Amino acid sequence: MPVNYELHQNIAVITLNDGKANAVSTTLLENLNQALDQAEKNAQAVVLSGRPGRFSAGFDLSIMGQGGTAMAGLVAGGAKLAHRMLQFPLPIVIACTGHALAMGGLMLLSADYRIGVDGAFKIGLNEVAIGLTMPLFGVELARGRLNTPHFHRAVINAEIYSPRGALEAGFLDQVVTEAELANAAMAAAVELTKLNQSAHHQTKLRVRNEVLAGVAQGVEKEFGIQLSAI
Repeated sequence: MPVNYELHQNIAVITLNDGKANAVSTTLLENLNQALDQAEKNAQAVVLSGRPGRFSAGFDLSIMGQGGTAMAGLVAGGAKLAHRMLQFPLPIVIACTGHALAMGGLMLLSADYRIGVDGAFKIGLNEVAIGLTMPLFGVELARGRLNTPHFHRAVINAEIYSPRGALEAGFLDQVVTEAELANAAMAAAVELTKLNQSAHHQTKLRVRNEVLAGVAQGVEKEFGIQLSAI
């Protein structure tokens, strides 16, 4: 199983680990959505983590290389995940354990708080560099969550950042050592559970109204799929 779920008191810890690059495949999306379903039932916050050195390298290129309906289905699934994360009823903290590229970077832009591990890791949106046009949902997600000076650089120029550069660009909120990462992510999640959860969720929806609408409109235009209204 590429996704592991554990409950630590009231914090759901979801770990992506396919033993490789944590490529976002149909199976990973299904398992991750199931884990989020479970978190909604028995947790008050989520910590989403990767394997050591790799958060996610993005969409599975073996599927993307097929083109047509296979590629469209996978990208639409990623868009649905991002849309879900953006409006998730529980706080989501990402423990970015290393490289986070393409859909891995877009997942960072979909969470509430992002902590990265310091080191020689690559974070960014490399679609253009590998010959892929950025999906419309990704453009709108980046527009809404990246710091303005970095939007064009990250999306059009496929600029790749170190963890500390990703902090400046808006992919991350904090950078810590590898030894500190797990505890820092758990501590951030615990702090978020102390907020009034109804107010947190409703405010999240208000703040992200435009980016949620942009993601939904992009998915409908590109794939003919309507995402659930806010």
